[in-house]
Amino acid sequence: MAKILLLNGSPHKNGCTAVALDEMIRIFKQEGIETELIQVGSRGIRGCAACGFCEKNGRCVFNDDLVNETAPKFEAADGLVVGSPVYYGSPNGTLLSFLDRLFYSTSFSKHMKVGAAVVSCRRGGNTASFDVLNKYFTISGMPVASSTYWNQVHGFTAEDVKKDLEGLQTMRNLARNMAFLIEAIAMAKEENGGYPEVERSMFTSFPDGK
Repeated sequence: MAKILLLNGSPHKNGCTAVALDEMIRIFKQEGIETELIQVGSRGIRGCAACGFCEKNGRCVFNDDLVNETAPKFEAADGLVVGSPVYYGSPNGTLLSFLDRLFYSTSFSKHMKVGAAVVSCRRGGNTASFDVLNKYFTISGMPVASSTYWNQVHGFTAEDVKKDLEGLQTMRNLARNMAFLIEAIAMAKEENGGYPEVERSMFTSFPDGK
């Protein structure tokens, strides 16, 4: 059975972002996909210290939060959904600290895991936040699931979001597209005996300063 890991970057467990993610979870269950939701935004998570500990030890040096606990769940998942409210035209800072450390400290391949970003806002800042979250996927070889509009919901409260019928429709279509992608990738992997080749030999750093 396929499994999707969902991250709620909002400090409010039952807030606007949760409404969007719950709508997706409902569809995933209909599609026969196992889900796990992790509440990130309400935790005290510090940013990356660029210490290099994870490169040598395979885990983040800090054990004060969810990063090391989430890493094996991310590795086992076929897809990752990251949801966040919009703060000052960007995702929640706690979530970004979490994602920086989760993606950087994990050495396992994320290639062909399907990713989807979901943002919740009152009015503006949604597409800018959407762009920030998608970059985690696109630099990791993760196919990005899309929907019938930008993956966003609108509202000041959870009750407002429940009235955003187009936004909830977008979440349902996103979940169906994500489920389809995961299944298609699994079939292609089986048929072709693996994933596409990934080259890693080139690294542009200009160490000579020229």
